Amino acid sequence: ILEILLKGLHRLEYRGYDSAGRCIRGLSVSQSVCLLIKQRGKVQALDEEINKQQGIDMDVEFDVHLGIAHTRWATHGAPSPVNSHPHRSDKNNEFIVIHNGIITNYKDLRKFLESKDYEFESETDTETIAKLVKYMYDNRENDELSFTTLVERVTQQLEGAFVLVFKSVHYPGEAVGTRRGGPLLIGVKCDHKLSTDHIPILYRSSKHRILTPVPRLPSPPCRHGSAVIEHTNRVIFLEDDDVAAVNEGRLSIHRIKRTAGDHPARAIQTLQMELQQIMKGNYRAFMQKEIFEQPESVFNTMRGRVNFDDNTVMLGGLKDHIKEIQRCRRLILIACGTSYHAGVATRQILEELTELPVMVELSSDFLDRNTPVFRDDVCFFISQSGETADSLMALRYCKERGALTVGITNTVGSSISRETDCGVHINAGPEIGVASTKAYTSQFVALIMFALLMCDDRISMQPRRREIIQGLRVLPDLIKEVLSLDDEIQNLAEELFLQKSVLIMGRGYHYATCLEGALKIKEITYMHSEGILAGELKHGPLALVDKQMPVIMIIMRDHTYVKCQNALQQVVARQGRPIVICDRDDQETINNSSRTIKVPHCVDCLQGVLSVIPLQLLSFHLAVLRGYDVSSCPHANGVQRPNANGVQRANANGVRVHNESRHV
Repeated sequence: ILEILLKGLHRLEYRGYDSAGRCIRGLSVSQSVCLLIKQRGKVQALDEEINKQQGIDMDVEFDVHLGIAHTRWATHGAPSPVNSHPHRSDKNNEFIVIHNGIITNYKDLRKFLESKDYEFESETDTETIAKLVKYMYDNRENDELSFTTLVERVTQQLEGAFVLVFKSVHYPGEAVGTRRGGPLLIGVKCDHKLSTDHIPILYRSSKHRILTPVPRLPSPPCRHGSAVIEHTNRVIFLEDDDVAAVNEGRLSIHRIKRTAGDHPARAIQTLQMELQQIMKGNYRAFMQKEIFEQPESVFNTMRGRVNFDDNTVMLGGLKDHIKEIQRCRRLILIACGTSYHAGVATRQILEELTELPVMVELSSDFLDRNTPVFRDDVCFFISQSGETADSLMALRYCKERGALTVGITNTVGSSISRETDCGVHINAGPEIGVASTKAYTSQFVALIMFALLMCDDRISMQPRRREIIQGLRVLPDLIKEVLSLDDEIQNLAEELFLQKSVLIMGRGYHYATCLEGALKIKEITYMHSEGILAGELKHGPLALVDKQMPVIMIIMRDHTYVKCQNALQQVVARQGRPIVICDRDDQETINNSSRTIKVPHCVDCLQGVLSVIPLQLLSFHLAVLRGYDVSSCPHANGVQRPNANGVQRANANGVRVHNESRHV
């Protein structure tokens, strides 16, 4: 079981987590072993710590093997063994818990538990859960209290988003998992064919609790199934407030009460993913691999949906609702981060082809404002994972107000794909890199296809529709041409990597590209970067421009061309030396610029797919040159940033790195 858990953690390590831990319990007639080990840094550090343990027989076999493991980014408390998961209820390890998410009321719970003389050893919100479950157990009304009921009582006291897995010495051989606002998978592996592919839900009021046999290997929750897929491609997606218990190879799924719309069972689904799909191959990082996959991922988004011969578009997930959408009063696109930028990038063409007002909202701000939503609104929820917590809360907010909801996701079976009324899977393939790249361009294309579908019966729109559809036909080949600029982009990165800041300017269709490019640079290079609307230069941002400030401008031959040329002259007048991303046939811009990145020409509303790729490549090369682990989380604590002298030395591969390593 140690080997299984270790491999599972290694599969997730590309995320750049900063600490890890595991708890293993083995039971047999003759002996019992309980092992809790935690360590800061990479999973390898945890493995080395395990090997240091005295008196552990790695070859011993038990009748029951039960283990939980976890790797995390520090959110509460700095990366350290004591702050790492799993967390324990007391020094006797009576209850052990691992947790993804944030408990927003943990301070109140901690204050209450401290008043009851429970002692805390970490700075985390998760330890509060471990102490709370012990408090509930210590104050139980009788000895017949089941583990699932105990967990149900604990989760009723928690506020926030969480995925939890519990184990306890009081319930040997049993693990209990639950979720609210985050994804949780159960891997299913059996020696024999199951009699059903559906696991019935048991409610507290049920008179008979029938346990359905499923395998002895429930896999830990993971993104995209990457830690599960080498063991099984059969999984169960749990819903919010499901409580799943695995006891000696038998699974039961419980809920406290039945609510309207509840499905009576959870289906066992098959992941359409191969292990090779989530491996880096010859690329040095998943982000680089996914940038270069974009010709295929964009093609796969269109495959079977766009008929280039008769200029038709078919989105099967929307076909039963398209008439209702066409009658709506407005479209609201709701998302976070990169997905939000995909909405901004396509707002203009959506407004043009649908002739509807289009709002693009950040999920968190949308909720903070208590935005008015009406029954004749259509709300789109854009998310690569389909599990974005703020977007999920916004989805439920809109459903309560009667709006039609549409999901744009990359993950089959995700919460957004299940809870929306209809939607489109972007089919970009697994995106492992923390900084989203191919999902952005596929979301972009999916929204373009929706706009084309909305006006397919409007005669006045047909010339414009044909122009865009034929642009989509050549788009994958044009992306390949942009990717051939990789060496040129790397040379540019070598000129910029010691800079402290970069400004990215554009307007019209390319304002979203500026925002997305700036986000990518911030996210993985730790440089300050800012996406600026070129039309706002005179209203403040122009003061930042001088001969030392790197400025990247996006100028394309569309309706904003003359205005962008004026902005270019303003930057040059301030002694700026802009690097211009432009059409390769635009001789005027090439002649007027000291440095250009020339990309092929496409239809104006699709040009953003091509102009964003140089910025994706630039952010990747900047991160490598600045010595950062490109796969790492941008929010992890303890990141070693450049010192005052910048990057100091080069490693054996000639890549410049810092004096101190990215992780301990």
